[in-house]
Amino acid sequence: MSAEKNAQVMLDVFRAIERRDLQRLQELWHPDVEFHWPSSLPYGGVSHGPGGERPNWTQTWIPLQPTEAERRMDPRVVAATGEEVVVLWRQRGLSPTGARFDGPVLGLYRVRDGKLARAQMFYFDTTALAGFLAYATDQAVASS
Repeated sequence: MSAEKNAQVMLDVFRAIERRDLQRLQELWHPDVEFHWPSSLPYGGVSHGPGGERPNWTQTWIPLQPTEAERRMDPRVVAATGEEVVVLWRQRGLSPTGARFDGPVLGLYRVRDGKLARAQMFYFDTTALAGFLAYATDQAVASS
């Protein structure tokens, strides 16, 4: 596919994530899609598809993104080729006690057959993100 079409696929993926449109995401994901996350995060490591036995991005972030403001990712395509797309986006969250996280992420995405086949995310401040997630998790447990 062309660089422009691959960039559009990725922007469609981001829109579906922001809208929480799982059906559209499944249409945009290659059947053997891989996600590579920093190992220091609760959902860190490599996962295949949307599920898995350990916490994943969705299970971690949906409770921390109660409004459109937190779900907004502001994706911006930085570069695209016939195989890969680089996107700069924002990870936002809100803890149960009102603490906020808003940090940039650079993602490297491989598109195959017009679908997302591989994603690798690079957080600018993984330490701050891990701290926010630990705090937010502790607050969620304390309030339940």
